[in-house]
Amino acid sequence: MERSRGLRIITRPERVEALLWATLRFDNRQEAREPLFHLYRPYARSIATRHWRPTTDCSLTSDAEQWAYEGLLQAIDSFDPLRGAPFRGFARRRILGSIRDGFSRNSELDAQHSTRRRLERERLQSLKEQAEDGKDAIERIAEIAVGLAVGLMLSETRLIAGDDDPDPGASAYDTLVWRQTQQLLARAVEFLPEREAMVIVNHYEHGLSFTQIADLIGVSRGRVSQLHHSALGKLRKKISKENLT
Repeated sequence: MERSRGLRIITRPERVEALLWATLRFDNRQEAREPLFHLYRPYARSIATRHWRPTTDCSLTSDAEQWAYEGLLQAIDSFDPLRGAPFRGFARRRILGSIRDGFSRNSELDAQHSTRRRLERERLQSLKEQAEDGKDAIERIAEIAVGLAVGLMLSETRLIAGDDDPDPGASAYDTLVWRQTQQLLARAVEFLPEREAMVIVNHYEHGLSFTQIADLIGVSRGRVSQLHHSALGKLRKKISKENLT
């Protein structure tokens, strides 16, 4: 999914990058952080993958990617383009340091499923926090359950297909209705308000935590939770409307 948001990429990549750094560092426009992050996100992920290649444990690799993203964000915030050093070399040390620090804080056993559990807890907490107080307990539970189901479909939907991301294809367990609903969701995300779409894409497609998204777009974690809940509500209504027509 390609979305035009913030700064428009209209020139050669090296000029785009220079413009983004100038916009962030000299104009102090924080909206340049997100395109810079996504410009170097594949690089950070490749470092995480190479660093933890000896294991076949996908959950540990996922944790390494999370720590790599944290290091990348730190590098973006501290990089000075006027020094003349290439950003990749500057960022590499911080990305590797963040990965090593992450593994030192977590034992293998604790890290095996930590990322998935953390993201799932965030989604559930967001839905619980934002559920309407005026509804009775059954209605609130139903609202939370539907929100979790929408989130599950989003986490399995290819919102953004990168050139280096293979298409896994449909699982034998996927029903036609499930796949069609996922396709509706992917299209519906494109019509969300900009910040809500940003939260959905970064959380479900890129695997960023609410805290990381808050840091990335410059809002509080509570605001990210609100945007997440609002976006799921709009998506739920959209697919309900489409299924009725």
